[in-house]
Amino acid sequence: MTRTPFPPAALIVAHGQPSDPAPAAAELAKLAAQVGAHLPGWRVESATLAEADALPQARARLGDMGVVYPMFMAGGWFTNVHLPERLAAAGGGAWRITAPFGLDDAVQDLAVTIAQEAGLGAGGALLLAAHGSFRSPAPSEVARAMAARIGNALGLARAEAAFIDQDPRLAEAVGFGQGSLCLPFFAAKGGHVIDDLPTALAQAGFAGRVLEPLGLDPRVPGLIAKALQRAAATD
Repeated sequence: MTRTPFPPAALIVAHGQPSDPAPAAAELAKLAAQVGAHLPGWRVESATLAEADALPQARARLGDMGVVYPMFMAGGWFTNVHLPERLAAAGGGAWRITAPFGLDDAVQDLAVTIAQEAGLGAGGALLLAAHGSFRSPAPSEVARAMAARIGNALGLARAEAAFIDQDPRLAEAVGFGQGSLCLPFFAAKGGHVIDDLPTALAQAGFAGRVLEPLGLDPRVPGLIAKALQRAAATD
């Protein structure tokens, strides 16, 4: 039997910033355009959950079938419960939801590559800066696994995750000298990365190099495009 191809429509969804939704929404729209450049013939849009009307409006424009890519660093309530509920409230349809950005194996491989390209090697030290959560263990589990993955791949002497919203706090991540590296395990450059992260690192006396958030790497749009293609081709 010949399978009917899944319609080439995609929606990239992020949490957004409830107190000031416009900047985050604009950045996500820019990402969607970059992903769309890798997917000729596709319709690729974006929506943040912080904007009450963004998801239903995008869903109405794209139709009843497509692929949703959660621009989140971990699974949990937002991706497993809240997002499906919001999609259903927006009209439902045959929308497939991929694994979140931070759980994409290709994205995690990219994190290893970024650390290596930044000069981190055997005997080095990595601080993976992440958001964390006091309500769910999922975000910290992903971040700790990511730090261990980079540490094992590069033979690091020290590879740790520390957090803004849970223990161990970034402000308490002491002992990282000038040769160390901080990789922000974030999908975008929002308030946590711009304000909270530098403050916490200064309190910790972090003396190493701080990279851009993982989600801003120029290779990310291509990886998201491939994830969308895989999801669309799944029976």
